[in-house]
Amino acid sequence: MEPYATADQVWAGGLIFARIGAILMMIPGVGETYVPPRIRLALALSVSLVVWPIVGGALPGLPATIGSTVGWILREVITGLMIGALLRAFMTALSTAGEVVSMQTTLSFAQTANPMQAQQGSTLGAFLMLLGITLIFATNTHHLFIAGLVGSYELIAPAQPLMVTDFVTLAIRTIADSFALGIQLAAPVIVFALVFNMASGLVARVMPAFQIFFVASPLSVILGLSIFALSLGVIGTVFIDRYRALAGIFAGTAGG
Repeated sequence: MEPYATADQVWAGGLIFARIGAILMMIPGVGETYVPPRIRLALALSVSLVVWPIVGGALPGLPATIGSTVGWILREVITGLMIGALLRAFMTALSTAGEVVSMQTTLSFAQTANPMQAQQGSTLGAFLMLLGITLIFATNTHHLFIAGLVGSYELIAPAQPLMVTDFVTLAIRTIADSFALGIQLAAPVIVFALVFNMASGLVARVMPAFQIFFVASPLSVILGLSIFALSLGVIGTVFIDRYRALAGIFAGTAGG
């Protein structure tokens, strides 16, 4: 390959491709299972060529042994997977909100295929996950992903030791924040369900002969979905603001 590229150039391109390919395999939208692998590989290769002139100076030289070469490649792949996993883990906030709303409106038994998680889930959870992906691209939040690819080389330089402890701490905090955010997004429906169930129980105690279940079930679905629809705009706004803040951890480094 010497007529086309030197060994050092091939090594630098392969090292960049290892991290960027791993990130693009995990991030929301591009890294979904329904995206063809050829599309993801082509995108990773294209982005690697674009990023190469920017981050090429921060890369280590070509190792002298095969063991060192494999070790560097594995390190970059692991770094990319950890960054992508953090960005994907926060998407579970929408799934949590959808599951909570489904339970409060007695719709949790209606399971459907969730293309974002490649498994069965509630219909509202799948809807919110698709809404989140749509908002990411509609608000140009995916531009922060591209900036974060460059920023990751400043935040986690290849020549520095891998910050496993910091990543574990950030992952735990991200998962905890996503769960708390999911509960907050479903809070209007939770409050409604609490008040509605208390009122239904009071009616059942006052009028024991009244078949409260046949009246309360359809009302719970109709009113719960109505409140969910009215709060959908707030759900999308709050989620995308919080998600942009998370993506900005890496993108902000590139901007600074």
